[in-house]
Amino acid sequence: MANKLWEKNFEINKEIERFTVGRDREMDLYLAKYDVLGSMAHITMLQSIGLLEKEELDSLLAELKNIYAICERGEFVIEDDVEDVHSQVEMMLTRKLGDMGKKIHSGRSRNDQVLVDLKLFTRHELMDIAEEVKVLFDELISKSNQYKDILMPGYTHLQIAMPSSFGLWFGAYAESLCDDMLFLQAAYKMTNRNPLGSAAGYGSSFPLNRTMTTELLGFDSMAYNVVYAQMGRGKTERNVAFAMASIAGTVAKMAFDACMFNSQNFSFVKLPKECTTGSSIMPHKKNPDVFELIRAKCNKIQGLPQQIMLIMNNLPVGYFRDLQIIKEVFLPAFAELKDCLQMAAYIVNKMEVRDDILDNPMYDLIFSVEEVNRLAADGMPFRDAYKKVGLDIEAGQFVPDKKLRHTHEGSIGNLCNDKIQEVMSGTMNGFNFERMTNAERKLLA
Repeated sequence: MANKLWEKNFEINKEIERFTVGRDREMDLYLAKYDVLGSMAHITMLQSIGLLEKEELDSLLAELKNIYAICERGEFVIEDDVEDVHSQVEMMLTRKLGDMGKKIHSGRSRNDQVLVDLKLFTRHELMDIAEEVKVLFDELISKSNQYKDILMPGYTHLQIAMPSSFGLWFGAYAESLCDDMLFLQAAYKMTNRNPLGSAAGYGSSFPLNRTMTTELLGFDSMAYNVVYAQMGRGKTERNVAFAMASIAGTVAKMAFDACMFNSQNFSFVKLPKECTTGSSIMPHKKNPDVFELIRAKCNKIQGLPQQIMLIMNNLPVGYFRDLQIIKEVFLPAFAELKDCLQMAAYIVNKMEVRDDILDNPMYDLIFSVEEVNRLAADGMPFRDAYKKVGLDIEAGQFVPDKKLRHTHEGSIGNLCNDKIQEVMSGTMNGFNFERMTNAERKLLA
């Protein structure tokens, strides 16, 4: 048999084949078990519309479950003379079941097949990312509560500005992840729409039951218009990449802060020693290498949406081979972001903070605003209070009152971490991952 679904009776140039296939077979290994799931739903639907016999369906499903188990064990391979994951799965079925294995492609194209594979893969990865974000969030909230009363200087323009606290610093990154998670949820909902049945982008003359495959695979809905379903290729990846980039931006910013605060010039925090490395020449060095790598990897992920846009931006309607290249930058990015989130959560958990930072007189002036506000609260016009404190500073007569009186929502004395946790819980519940996991479990039962 031909090992390419489209192969005719002539032999193509091997160099052209190498160029056109590129890294696609390698990338397809990410999609293997999802290709099997998509095929299971598709053939179940084919049997319901009379394109497969019940006995054929039972045999095909049983063998597809075997292939799924091979994928789960990490033993699935695409053989050297086989073009892609779709061809490999179909060939494995045909080896075991004969011509019956050739029937599974009725009513679909490799275009909607890879679309559904990508959607199934991506929604699982988004679930993993959401769970890792939640772990980091919980660590940040815990540290914020633990160190809520320990003060640190706040900065604007890298100049000491006003009193802050470690409760505020840790909590700020926790709340930032709340917004990132909302973005991630939107990406998940856009991803979780079924393209199967759109075929090459123009539908099929078979009476396909797309509602059935939507329910079997646990999608929230289908991508209804078959042309738009195909247009979703690239757009889905771009939207997901923007959500990942938002998370990466938060983590990269936190990593930069931590590296700076760990330096001797600041000495605000102490990072776990196993997350630092020494120098080959300077025996005193403890470099924050893990956070530096997190920062670099997260900055790289922030470039992912632009890479995807530049590949797909000027493509008109329909499928183009250009879209294949998106897989090379998109599929591996999830593992990289998950690594960064896991490492960041570990460091935050182990991080120690100094509790005497503001005892240093170099920070006395950050209490000047507190004095202005105290005078204004006692009845002095604000501008007069501002001028008085400014003149006291110039004359070297300013004496800070380090007792803070911050009570409003979100301030040093009222972090509102419980409210931030409510926001995160609401967003997590809004994903409704159970619909996906229950449907897949039922399909594989």
